[in-house]
Parts: sequence; C-alpha cells; structure tokens
Amino acid sequence: AQLVESGGGLAQPGGSLKLSCAGSEFTFSAFLMGWYRQAPGKECELVSSITTPGGPRNYADSVKGRFTISRDNGKNVLYLQMNSLKPEDTAVYYCRADLDGTFASRPICGPAVTDRGYWGQGTQVTVTS
Repeated sequence: AQLVESGGGLAQPGGSLKLSCAGSEFTFSAFLMGWYRQAPGKECELVSSITTPGGPRNYADSVKGRFTISRDNGKNVLYLQMNSLKPEDTAVYYCRADLDGTFASRPICGPAVTDRGYWGQGTQVTVTS
C-alpha cells in the first residue's frame, strides 16, 4: 500500500497550487484522510482532514478560507486546493490515511506506533516572490 503526493512546486505569494495524493493497494474509501505540513525547525502541522467526500472537513486556523480539501473515492485521490498562498505556507506537505486515528499535529511527520494507516513521501511547496 502506498500514498503518492504530487502537485507541489514554486508559487508566488497570492498564487495557487493544487496537491494530489493518490492511494493504491488499500481500500481508500474506508480511510480517514488528511494533509500535514512540516517546515524546517517546526512541528508537523495538521493542515486539514476529511472523512467521507461529503463529510466533515477540518482546517487549521492558518489556512481557513484559503485551502480546500476534497477526495474522490472513485479515483482513490485526495486533493488540497491552496489559494492565496503566503510565504509561511512553505513546507513539505504530506498526505496521511488512517482507519480511525486522531488527526492532530505531531512533532515529526511520519508513522507513529499508534497509527493504523499510511503516509506519503511528501511534496515540497515553496512560496516566494
């Protein structure tokens, strides 16, 4: 089973990027999904999480109104539309799938012993003029 992120890159302040996370070799629809990010010297921040395609979504205060999470269970893909980007959004972005875990910030992005799912390898987002 794996998660593969794509769509990261370089953007100007005020610009947009759309991240994708493709899941394979597991029952994507059964998993809770989320996006995390980690900048150098900072903790692994939970950016957003989603249950079902039409279900509840949660956002970090720092991205509310600018980022939108969505998922397409038919394509096994999780998305993060990022608008009005700011330099402080610069980080490596990771997607995570978990059967029933708590989605919360943690010191370092990556699997923990209590996780019941998967992490992607991360994609770099850099926002600079």
